[in-house]
Amino acid sequence: MEIRELTADDLDAALDNRVRAFGPVPRDEAETWRRNALPAVEGGRYLGAFDGARLVATTRIEDFTQWWHGRPLPMGGIASVTVAPEDRGRGVGRMIMRTALDRCAALGLPISALYPATTRLYRSLGWEHAGALHRAVLSTEALRTIRVAGDVPLRRTGPGDARALGEVIGRVHAATRASGPVRRSEAAVRRWLESTRDFVYLAEDGFVAYGWDGRDISVSHLLAGSEATARALWALVGSSSSIAKQVRAAVAPDDPVFWLLGERVNDEVAQTRWMFRVVDPAAAVAGRGFPAGVTLDAVVHVDDPERPASSGPWHLSVSGGSGTAQPAGAIPKTAPALTAGGLSALFAGVPTTTLRRAGILTGPADADDALDAAFHARPYMTDSF
Repeated sequence: MEIRELTADDLDAALDNRVRAFGPVPRDEAETWRRNALPAVEGGRYLGAFDGARLVATTRIEDFTQWWHGRPLPMGGIASVTVAPEDRGRGVGRMIMRTALDRCAALGLPISALYPATTRLYRSLGWEHAGALHRAVLSTEALRTIRVAGDVPLRRTGPGDARALGEVIGRVHAATRASGPVRRSEAAVRRWLESTRDFVYLAEDGFVAYGWDGRDISVSHLLAGSEATARALWALVGSSSSIAKQVRAAVAPDDPVFWLLGERVNDEVAQTRWMFRVVDPAAAVAGRGFPAGVTLDAVVHVDDPERPASSGPWHLSVSGGSGTAQPAGAIPKTAPALTAGGLSALFAGVPTTTLRRAGILTGPADADDALDAAFHARPYMTDSF
């Protein structure tokens, strides 16, 4: 078995594997799939396992930026993990995911995330459940009655707005100290704006992308940096209330829309869980944002069999909203121990009490409160991949 980067000539076989793994791709969407796959091929981010000349398995690493407490970090989004049905059970999935993990490190991606079809494989390699994509069902009539506060100019967007859209996303996530949401590259945003069937409107400090889903409305993104913009964008969506009765929207767990609605009795919110992994502890902690008033000075011991450079004692230090992780010498008696998944979950804000009861954080608890305060987060995404 050989694992290598895919070439453009391998895309037919990769698409066939994708269909066998996830179901049919409509003919009119196959060309879009190829166009979106090519940048990963050209960047050495689309990997395939071959048995002789036959493609057995694939995985693609998406080049994302992910925000953690308002600071952007390069992130490898693992997608298109497929194994040919006749080759399942041979350990090929584990083999190609190990290679993907090493490729994330080689590409300078200190963190990684994925949406799992199964937990067991990814957890065994250090990914752990961290956040969710939240989809809320909202009344269109309730959105229509949101009072607009002032004049918020909104304009339709096209492919030429890819950079402006990316800049707005970055400013808002930084200002709101968001944890979890991602931004694609400017080229990927441009391709999306060229091909999306959504209606995309841009404001100075926000944007919305929504479209029809049968007789309902589907909101894939709505981001606002101010009350006035949040009101204007949600009211725009609600303006379809004469036709659509419901809106299905990807939202943050504490999205302001829940406080803008005139009536809020029962929240109908579904979750799709995603998993997260720290690839390079030093770069991940150095790039992450932290609460400005929190300090941390602790040593933790990490056991990461897949990334030996990440194993061992790490001195974690946080102050003034920034942090560092540096290899420590001796392991103090007060140092707790974390599995690779435990470190990943801690980084993503999972409380230490949860990690201890799950068995992925053990040892002395002296630093637990400080670790919780430093890494506190409610991570979410509005993108799936």
